[in-house]
Amino acid sequence: MKRVRSGKFVAAVMASVALWCVPAHGGGLTIPPEAQQALNKIYEGDAGAAIPLARALEQAQPEHPLGFALEAEALWWNRYCSALELKYGIIEAWKRSKDPDDDAYLKLTDHVVQLAEAQLAKEDTAEMHVYAGMGWALKARLYGLRGENRNAAHAGVNARTEMLRALELDPQMADATAGLGIYNYYVATLPGIVKVIRFFMGIPGGDKEAGLRQMQTGIQDGVLLRVDVRFIYAKSVRMYDQKYEEALGIALPLIEQYPNNAIFQLLVGNLNAELGRNEKAAEFFLAAQKAVAAPSGCGDGSGCGGCVAHIRDLADAALNSLR
Repeated sequence: MKRVRSGKFVAAVMASVALWCVPAHGGGLTIPPEAQQALNKIYEGDAGAAIPLARALEQAQPEHPLGFALEAEALWWNRYCSALELKYGIIEAWKRSKDPDDDAYLKLTDHVVQLAEAQLAKEDTAEMHVYAGMGWALKARLYGLRGENRNAAHAGVNARTEMLRALELDPQMADATAGLGIYNYYVATLPGIVKVIRFFMGIPGGDKEAGLRQMQTGIQDGVLLRVDVRFIYAKSVRMYDQKYEEALGIALPLIEQYPNNAIFQLLVGNLNAELGRNEKAAEFFLAAQKAVAAPSGCGDGSGCGGCVAHIRDLADAALNSLR
């Protein structure tokens, strides 16, 4: 894949990182402005444009997992987009088969974990446990999407272990609280037969109400996971609790902050449709179509061009379902 080659750009990133890279010893994560810019690009619906920013961070500090975690996050959103389907009236990423690009994604998530573990071998910090947990969580997402439940469970348990250790070292680490909340909620809402399998696999149990509270903490105070956890929270109470009004209230700030993210527009439109507000739902599906003018980051191997076409088709299908 094409790498950032601008010496001036990387030099500027290195100068910024030099002011940031002192490890945090309490009070949560800190990230440089370039990392926040990459996150904004992802959540603005332009994941492809986030990749050069992430790679510049990788070059500026190759022993730190942040840049690699951001690149994996950007790639994940394009994989999530490509898996979206309108099924049973719900727009969601349903199970899909393996993709040729999955191996590169998993290699990247492995690298995030390895870099964090290398730093932890030097000093046991909450920050690096969060990054290790993120690496495992990114792996669990893909395994879950592919229906590889055993692999997803293994990665999820490892993510939980890392987040718990992070909170032992820094109880104010909101990103770790958010990650633990996602685990607690999902494990607590598993179907009965899956819970039996969980018992025999020795997977730690979850706590649904605690998970919801922990996700709320992530929404309020998280740094890397704040937007992710809001999106996951809204989808979860929609899918597993059928609390569509509550889910809508959680999701609306996403499109208020990131109106050009077509995936967020589809979610809000879908929730309005489930509430019987077809006219309002149509507005958001049309907004999703308008939001997918080709992002500037397409063409770098991120696959976002295919996502653009897929979103248009999904919005068309959703509009037709209203009629």
